Amino acid sequence: MARVPVPKRLLDALSDDPPGAVRSWLDALPETVERQLAAWELTLERVSTPGGRRGLVALVRQADGTPAALKFPVPGPDAECERAALAHWDGWGAAQLLRADPDTGALLIERLHGTVSLRSLPEAKALLEAAGTVRRLWVAPPEGHPFASINGRTEEDREVLRMLGAGGWTAEARPLTEEALELREALPAEPPEEVLLHGDFRQGKVLAGERAPWLAVGPAPLVGERAYDLARLVLDRYEDLAAGPGPAAAARRRVAKLADSLDVDRDRLRGWSLYRAVEAGLRHAAAGDRRRAELLLEFAGWL
Repeated sequence: MARVPVPKRLLDALSDDPPGAVRSWLDALPETVERQLAAWELTLERVSTPGGRRGLVALVRQADGTPAALKFPVPGPDAECERAALAHWDGWGAAQLLRADPDTGALLIERLHGTVSLRSLPEAKALLEAAGTVRRLWVAPPEGHPFASINGRTEEDREVLRMLGAGGWTAEARPLTEEALELREALPAEPPEEVLLHGDFRQGKVLAGERAPWLAVGPAPLVGERAYDLARLVLDRYEDLAAGPGPAAAARRRVAKLADSLDVDRDRLRGWSLYRAVEAGLRHAAAGDRRRAELLLEFAGWL
């Protein structure tokens, strides 16, 4: 059997990790995949490329010929949270978790149409289908769950945002950074609800399926209020919004429409959308992608 290829995107994403558990996992990954294929009697079709930065996904066939996706998330708390969330949703609004191996971290998941996401639809239709999908994911978390809270997740961002917003050209956006930090303090103080969230919900994370028309994949789950999850959807296709007429008014209309369709408070959705736009913008700036950074910070200003 030919050695299982590890996608370059994953190699590049982990290339700067210091020697340790993750590097050892990466070095052993081809052999781990081969052992898992044999243990679960799977036939490898191909490894998905370019793939993601936090794991390897292989398209496989089960012993009875049923297609599936075999995923190996980068080991750590995030991998366990993804498994726990998929198991808890049990196919309701998300891809079905078929099997999990606690030793290798492997997840056997219902295969969806990876090349057909909600981004293939016109914007109005995509937002309608996205709203219907994310609504299903917002359920009570299981007892003894491993998921972080919104407060815990964003606590890690606080000093990062201060540092990224303090120097270089992004210092011009300091008022937005300060507003985002103030919102980060105020919004989690009195959360209106505590439900299980996808954490990274956007149109590209919703794929066409056979069992259901649209199902979510790739969660970064946490527990908190729905407005935080919905805020990432507000930012979707921000480049298209910026290129259209009246982008500021269009952005505010999107907030209002999504909030009303899912019974979410408009002000809280506006606040989390601004926060997530600034956070994403500053991270793109730090990565050297000034074009995206400027667009996201401009989007935040529209709100």
